[in-house]
Amino acid sequence: MINELFPEDDGMFMGSPKSKFFDIVYNANRNLVEQEIEDIIERMCLLEMIAEENEENLEQKLSEVKFSKSQELEDKKFDSFINSTGNILSQNE
Repeated sequence: MINELFPEDDGMFMGSPKSKFFDIVYNANRNLVEQEIEDIIERMCLLEMIAEENEENLEQKLSEVKFSKSQELEDKKFDSFINSTGNILSQNE
């Protein structure tokens, strides 16, 4: 749904949140980018640990959710790229 508003090659915004994130990652202060990526990985690991406590077959559940909630997943990824880009930019100045 959100992706329909901001297609990958949107000239007005010069790219999607995903493409802007990678532009920022390649050009921002390396230490800030490393910290943001470390924060993302840490959060992912914590969430995985929580999920493993509550789910025996985590990989199967992940596949099921990815398939059944693909649009919601894309929207969350969109938001995450925007948030991470904002985190890097706000500290890079």
